[in-house]
Amino acid sequence: MVEPDSTSDPEPHSKEELRLAMKAFRKRLKLTRLDDESKLGYGPMSGGQKSGVVAIRPPDQYPKTVWRELAEQGKLRRETGGLYSLIDSQ
Repeated sequence: MVEPDSTSDPEPHSKEELRLAMKAFRKRLKLTRLDDESKLGYGPMSGGQKSGVVAIRPPDQYPKTVWRELAEQGKLRRETGGLYSLIDSQ
C-alpha cells in the first residue's frame, strides 16, 4: 500500500492536538530512558550511567503528519529510520 503524499495537508493540526502529541512524545521518551537505565550496568551500585537514548519512534496514536509538523516548527528533529528526538531549548 502506498501512502499518499501528506506534505500537502490541507488543514494544519490544532494547537491542542500538537500539544498533546508533544506531551505523549516526552512521556514515551522518558519511559524509554527509564527502561534503558533499569538494565544491568546502570544504577548507583554499578557506576550510575545515564541512558544513551536520544531518539525514539513517536507514539502511533498520532498520524505521521503531526510529527512532521512538529519537526517543521522546530520542536522535534527528524532522525534516520523514522526516529525523532527533542530539540534542546535550554
